[in-house]
Amino acid sequence: MSRGLVAYDRLIDVVELEAERLAAAAEGQRPERQVPACPGLNLGETARHVGSTYRMVSTWLREGSQPLVWQQDPEEGQELPEYVRGGVRDLVRALRAREPDDPCETWWPAERNHNFWARRLAHESTVHRMDVQGAAGLPVDPVDDDVAEDGIDEILSLWLGHRLDLMGVRGTRLGSVAIGTPGRTWIAATGPEPAAAHLLLPDEGPTADAEVRGTPMQLYRWLWGRIPDRDLRPTTGDHDAIAQLWALLRLATK
Repeated sequence: MSRGLVAYDRLIDVVELEAERLAAAAEGQRPERQVPACPGLNLGETARHVGSTYRMVSTWLREGSQPLVWQQDPEEGQELPEYVRGGVRDLVRALRAREPDDPCETWWPAERNHNFWARRLAHESTVHRMDVQGAAGLPVDPVDDDVAEDGIDEILSLWLGHRLDLMGVRGTRLGSVAIGTPGRTWIAATGPEPAAAHLLLPDEGPTADAEVRGTPMQLYRWLWGRIPDRDLRPTTGDHDAIAQLWALLRLATK
């Protein structure tokens, strides 16, 4: 299980900050503007999805189980930025009222507590904030290194290591990739067996078939499919292993 690299209160602050950045980027924008990194996805759909997700999680926390009904669209006459802001206010209030280890239902059996939701929504908000800024033609605000590294850890543990297995999807060949920022390195292994990843200890040397390195924000965006390989430092080793990891993550995060 990966508890994460960022404290609970900090994660909630990230949810609140990124939701406001997303809402501000959507102000006055045409909803049909396309997200450059995600063909077929537009600004309006992205903002609506995030506002709906905030309400879904708030309802989940309040009712104690995955909800079937929640407000999935803005009310009549409600602008998308206000739909996002209204949703995050209730969510942040619910999270701040609890401790990280307070139990609740989630979709990850390894972490059934409020920390899961704070972490999940911090990265949901951050990734889609960058999407909306890109669609609006605005500069993409940087992601702090600690948040980006936590996001790398989350996508490798939760999405590659859990969600992909739930889907029953496997790689066709065994391959391992070292994913390294200046401060941390993860090893992700894919192939005919369930995918797995782990964060190396400081005294462990990476032994992998391939290596991908970059800044925390670059790798965060790359793993989420928001930037191509060419935006990273030159990758080394088995490029087929890198391509397989990339393809499996696109399925896991679809």
